[in-house]
Amino acid sequence: MAGWLADPRRRAVIVLVATLVGMGATARLGVWQLNRAAQKEALQTALDTRGTLPPLRMDSLPPSETLAQAEHHRPVVLRGEWKQGATVFLDNRQMNGRPGFFVMTPLLLSPGDAVLVQRGWVPRDVQDRTRVPAVPTPSGLVEVTGRLAPPPARLYDFAPGAAASGPIRQNLVLAEHSRELGVTLRPWTVLQSDEAAPVRDGLSRQWPRPAADVHKHYGYAFQWFGLCALIAGLYVWFQVLRPRFQRRR
Repeated sequence: MAGWLADPRRRAVIVLVATLVGMGATARLGVWQLNRAAQKEALQTALDTRGTLPPLRMDSLPPSETLAQAEHHRPVVLRGEWKQGATVFLDNRQMNGRPGFFVMTPLLLSPGDAVLVQRGWVPRDVQDRTRVPAVPTPSGLVEVTGRLAPPPARLYDFAPGAAASGPIRQNLVLAEHSRELGVTLRPWTVLQSDEAAPVRDGLSRQWPRPAADVHKHYGYAFQWFGLCALIAGLYVWFQVLRPRFQRRR
């Protein structure tokens, strides 16, 4: 094997093949990232378009998770009653860089039928982490405006085997929470907006604009194309230019 590789021509062929394979692989990955960016741009356009559509009414709410995905971030107007005593505070949630709680309360649309509303954000008590803020939950018929959204993102749970209970929780699974409440929760949530919200309820609703993370794919594509160019440059230097300089010397 060593004798076979001792032939300069064979080594040159091996180096050329390895260079072409490396350039082809990195260029293909760069193109794939550009395709992903194009897909995310189309998704971002769809999200922005949904935000300008007329609000969904009670009779046009998506009945399943699959249908809800096509309506995420669309305005919605709901009427119902808050389920008293069922507010949950999701811990370690941030808004504008500040740690605190997401306030989650089921809204009863009809007997046994409810949707979980992300009512807003409140800061954490810095002196007592177990203390929950007093959030008013009015009784009677209320109107809630907001955007249809997926459930809050799951955070790392230091005790995944422990049963979730109490007002403060790390995560919330809709199916499990539905069984706990004894009502059927819709497979989506609502990000409540300030419109028609109670004045001075202490909740912040500066929800981030829905984004599809387009720019990271352009960054990855730049890295892959840059690596492709580096491989080509190294080949040209070590296999073409450097040998010529050595021969001239």
